[in-house]
Amino acid sequence: MNLEKVIFGFFIILAFTLNFGFFVGELDAIHQHDSFELFAAIVVNLIATVLKVGDRTQLGAVHLSTSLVADLQLLVAACVWGYASFGSPDGMTPKLMATIVSLAGGAMMANIVSVVLLIGETLTQRR
Repeated sequence: MNLEKVIFGFFIILAFTLNFGFFVGELDAIHQHDSFELFAAIVVNLIATVLKVGDRTQLGAVHLSTSLVADLQLLVAACVWGYASFGSPDGMTPKLMATIVSLAGGAMMANIVSVVLLIGETLTQRR
């Protein structure tokens, strides 16, 4: 068993599951989406991105690009949350929460592509 591949797969799947956990719930229900779960999703996605940087194959480039898309969308979602918490005169509104959850949904789609690529790569490898 290759420990490097285990760690790589672990972080890709953990990034997806954390993102999914944040995404689940009513789109505009503020109480159903936790800021700490969004933070955890961002941190794990950034770790997964760093792990993907060293791969110089075409598949590695696609893995990296999906990770960068997820990072960008999650970071923008965090910025919107920061604006809602500290800059918006109305505070967190259902509309702003819907924007945050929609961005996290886009990141989740990028993570799904990454997981599918990982599964496909695993299935095509021979011993």
